[in-house]
Amino acid sequence: MKRTLIAILAINVVLGPTAFAEAKGKAQNVIALKCAPTKATGHSPKDVAPAQKLPKKLVRTFTFETNCGNIVVTTVGAKAPITITQLATLAKGGYFNNSLCHRLTTQGLYVLQCGDPTATGGGGPRFTYGDENLPVATINNYPAGTVAMANSGPGTNGSQFFLVFADTTLGANYTIWGTITQGLDIVKAIASAGVKGGGADGTPNQTIAITRVTVSN
Repeated sequence: MKRTLIAILAINVVLGPTAFAEAKGKAQNVIALKCAPTKATGHSPKDVAPAQKLPKKLVRTFTFETNCGNIVVTTVGAKAPITITQLATLAKGGYFNNSLCHRLTTQGLYVLQCGDPTATGGGGPRFTYGDENLPVATINNYPAGTVAMANSGPGTNGSQFFLVFADTTLGANYTIWGTITQGLDIVKAIASAGVKGGGADGTPNQTIAITRVTVSN
């Protein structure tokens, strides 16, 4: 099941050249990356069963250990309980281990997309779930640091998510489930390295792989 950011073609009109220049400038103010080599490749997803009920206490942080450093996401808690619970279930089951962040977009919207073990953009777990905590339809409704679910339409959330590295305007269609509280500089540095083969949308030029994900209450 393909997970895409379906509004990608319309955003240049919304943002305009001034906003684009400002976002590009933000992406350039980054650290020098020191990424370790990785053997991660696209592979078949691990079969992890969905959670059948919400836990008494929701996960508060996800730590994505990558070959480029740790990215810590603090969740929105009770605003997106189903999303957080299912992502935590996948993380605990090793679903994200040794998976590549497969897509970088640097024009119109400013995101790094991860969570697909196949690295094709079409992978996901054997279950889906509904949308939660959708933003208001306004300019920059996905500010820098936002973490939200990628989908292929209403109620199709699975495992793929995107990390926003500069203020972005998108349709109010993507569940916001957390904020990057450590490692946003890493995502900006990946963005600064660009897309393989040039262009503004595709495989990141600098390979970034999720080694594992740990969660904490």
